[in-house]
Amino acid sequence: MMAPHMRPTIEGSARLPRAYTPNHLVQKILNSRSALVGERKQVTVFFVDVKESMHLAERVDAEEWHRIMDRFFAILADGIHRFEGTINQFTGDGVMALFGAPIAHEDHAQRACHAALYLREQLRLYAQQLKRLHGMNFAVRMGLNSGEVIVGKIGDDVRMDYTAQGHTVGLAARMQQSAVAGGIYLPSQTAALVSRFFELAPVGRIRVKGARQPVRTFALVGVGALRTRLDVSRARGFSRFVGRADEVATLEGVLSRAMSGFGQVVGVAGAAGVGKSRLCQEVVDRWRAEGLIIAEAHCQAQGKSLPYGALLDLLHSFFGSSADEGAAAKRRRVRSRLRRLSRGLEAELQLVLEFLGTPDPARPQPAADPGPRREQLFALVRRLVQAQSAAEPAVLLIDDLDWIDPESDAFMAELVEAVGATRTLLLLNFRPEYSAAWMSRTPSYQTLQLAPLAAAASDALLRELVGDDPALGNVCAAIKERAEGNPFFIEEIVESLPWRSRRSRTSVVRVADSVSELRIPATVQSLLAARIDRLPEQAKLVLQAAAVIGKRFSEPVLRLALEMERTAGEQSPAAPPARDNRDTDTELASALRILQHVDLIHLQPAATQVEYAFRHTLTQEVAYHSQLQETRARKHAAVAQALEVVHASRVNEYAALLAHHWEAANQPSRARQWRQRAAAGAVG
Repeated sequence: MMAPHMRPTIEGSARLPRAYTPNHLVQKILNSRSALVGERKQVTVFFVDVKESMHLAERVDAEEWHRIMDRFFAILADGIHRFEGTINQFTGDGVMALFGAPIAHEDHAQRACHAALYLREQLRLYAQQLKRLHGMNFAVRMGLNSGEVIVGKIGDDVRMDYTAQGHTVGLAARMQQSAVAGGIYLPSQTAALVSRFFELAPVGRIRVKGARQPVRTFALVGVGALRTRLDVSRARGFSRFVGRADEVATLEGVLSRAMSGFGQVVGVAGAAGVGKSRLCQEVVDRWRAEGLIIAEAHCQAQGKSLPYGALLDLLHSFFGSSADEGAAAKRRRVRSRLRRLSRGLEAELQLVLEFLGTPDPARPQPAADPGPRREQLFALVRRLVQAQSAAEPAVLLIDDLDWIDPESDAFMAELVEAVGATRTLLLLNFRPEYSAAWMSRTPSYQTLQLAPLAAAASDALLRELVGDDPALGNVCAAIKERAEGNPFFIEEIVESLPWRSRRSRTSVVRVADSVSELRIPATVQSLLAARIDRLPEQAKLVLQAAAVIGKRFSEPVLRLALEMERTAGEQSPAAPPARDNRDTDTELASALRILQHVDLIHLQPAATQVEYAFRHTLTQEVAYHSQLQETRARKHAAVAQALEVVHASRVNEYAALLAHHWEAANQPSRARQWRQRAAAGAVG
């Protein structure tokens, strides 16, 4: 076994094999300023090790044990990186990995569970091989835990590692140590995040070191039947569909044009949680009930690593098959559908079956070369769209297009072109971050921007979820103010409330009397943090600085605060060389354009100077609280200084605000001075 001082890490280790190197986006974030300074993140920590490794190592030669463990680590790296996790520590006979850091993931717990199940199967096959070759009972145990951690680089210039610290990490390690051979254990807080997507088995309450009470523990058994948030909402019963009458009417009109032979492509665009998937599902379900042919694909964040995953999902839906359907039944279903559409398509049967994973062994195999195979596949889908249109109109839905895998995304231009001059509606939905070249050159394409719910619609949704109890008036008003018309945020905040009875929801254990008493649910926090982390580094730094200023911020104050923070940082011996102010202004302008494009901020139209506001208050809160207190204090000081300069002619009007920033900057004497000036101004 490796001695502790020999354990490689992903940063600064010459012993780290190529296979363990994180992807380019992870490496970019690891090299960023935020990784150096440190951040708060919602993550799932994953531990895995070999059970009784010392006993196993004694049974074979040292070189052979090294080869066994090297292959073991390669399997772990493949499985963890497959779901965009990061190995941040090798423990000699296992690893510690993070899902949600350095790249934040809104589904970090699901990714960790998928990775654990994938690794359990891969390591089971490896254990069978070792049993056959060495008579060795090779077994692993795994542990997961989700929660907030402090992540960042620790150490010095000689050795600097990226790691996570906090109680969440310790409990994940205890889960792994408690697990039986082959087991995957997780505590109740992680189970709450994944129970709708995975099959869990209760283990009981386990006493673990460092915990005051026994920890309620579950074993991860397998993947559940539900795949998406929409599936979960459907299973528990959709909340009332409100506030989208105009959008539904628009989509009905587009469908009418498509059914007349003018193929249409519509992209429903909007912020995360605003209801894009729900709107599309509502109209699609309505059209399906009316007898219209529907084929749909649902992209998933963790599915980006599956080549052609979205296209595969779409074809499964088109043929009415499923991934777990028997091979013979699937072949009969596909053959029958092709024959009904067009006799000429039967020649393509083997290509379809091979792509769906059930080739007919009695037929010749299609071209194995990826280039010709891809072209054949694209041509086939074009012919399927045209043949379906000739028979009867159809709707193709691709949900969460921003999560589409690169191979399927390359096919989108072909699909869009195929829809033209057919009786087909291609319905898409995506977040503002997604864009494609085909959008600007496709005459039949239009974007339907989905805005937050209006006040009346938010009230109707809250009545549906909470009821009409007057005692809950304060909490409903607080939720409405906090969610700002985002239906997913409304639903998640309601779900997170401490209901006395979840079944009847007649009262709340502690009624929140103000917005500040409502905590951001972990699901919402992870979703917003993931959007922020995928920004270019400069745009993220600008967003974090703006979050310290507040919900609204002026461009002059932001620019000067950034400059003052940078100047203060240059006093450090290790600081980068000074930069031209013109470069700073260019970077700021570029960052602000990016933040507007992805709909995180917007320009305030009636401001006397260039002023922006966060599109959503919760985005500002997540961007603010993800920063460490020391970092925020430094930024607050820079903001206070900037306010004093920019508003020097009427600084007394900002006395209370300056007192707030100096207080948050841990400078109580300056805060006291400005509080006194604010009080004097109020009296005068």
